[in-house]
Amino acid sequence: MAILRYATLRFITMLLTLLVVSVLIFIIINLPPGDYLSNQLTELRATGQEAGIAKAEFMYHEYAMDRPLWEQYTIWMGFTPGPQGYSGMLQGDFGWSFEFDRPVSEIVGEALWLTVLVNVAAVLFVYLVALPLGVLAAAKAKTWVDYTSSFIGYLGLATPNFLLALMLFYYGHRYFDLPIGGLMAPELEGEPMSLEKVKSILVHLIVPTFVIGTAGAAGMMQRLRANLLDELGKPYVETARAKGLPPAKRLWKYPLRMAFNPFVADIGNLLPSLISGSVLVSVVLGLQTIGPALLTALKTQDQFLAGFILLFVALLTLVGTMISDVLLMLLDPRIRYGGRDG
Repeated sequence: MAILRYATLRFITMLLTLLVVSVLIFIIINLPPGDYLSNQLTELRATGQEAGIAKAEFMYHEYAMDRPLWEQYTIWMGFTPGPQGYSGMLQGDFGWSFEFDRPVSEIVGEALWLTVLVNVAAVLFVYLVALPLGVLAAAKAKTWVDYTSSFIGYLGLATPNFLLALMLFYYGHRYFDLPIGGLMAPELEGEPMSLEKVKSILVHLIVPTFVIGTAGAAGMMQRLRANLLDELGKPYVETARAKGLPPAKRLWKYPLRMAFNPFVADIGNLLPSLISGSVLVSVVLGLQTIGPALLTALKTQDQFLAGFILLFVALLTLVGTMISDVLLMLLDPRIRYGGRDG
């Protein structure tokens, strides 16, 4: 019951935080002078294109960009009616992309779940690689196993993602016939989901998952090794050794659980950091994620597209943080939220 009560409280807190974040995102996006339509209107007036001017002015009014900033925000979120009535985020209308001249929902539709898929795969890769190597390096400290793991970790941290992507782009395709570029075969883009499409996506995921997850896995492995070595040097471990507890049980029973806490807490930051760090990789590998769209939106001041993507990343951060908090409560009985239980 305590966990359910805490999860409900965290969910309500998450919604309130998301509301505050949405305000900050909207304000920051509108901080630079001008916007996409204002810049376009200036260019059109300079060249005397009357038809283009009329269309841009209509769009400017249609999306309430001629109203005060606070009113633009409430219309964008769907709290108050705009020229099109109640039609905002809450109603499932994510706005219009002026750069692509299409609804935001059409641009990010398939890209959203592909972005989540790529980054969830990268998170799994990070944990599946970092945890065994980190534990092994700590258990075999100052041996060739430890030195080899450390070398792999430093190499992963020192290699830029885009450089690793370019290397795998060439060698992966040449020697292993790995498909590079995109997240599925070109002929399957826009097609309904099928077994063939799923297979194509899984094969195309190999390189992006490795590229995006390498630096995170290397950093996590080094931190886990350091934390676990610190725990193994504490008196309670020495007491367990003196009592004759087997080495494996002495490692797994308490030290690893204590050393693992920070990595559970990192779940909230891992997904958004991977997404932000994968923008350049997405451009290099031609991935159909929201990274390239966000880059274009920020450069062109396409506010509705940029706002939705940033809000989506914020949502991932908050959901990840909520999950990590609940897992920490389950993992470590010493942690208590909102008072004592019983």
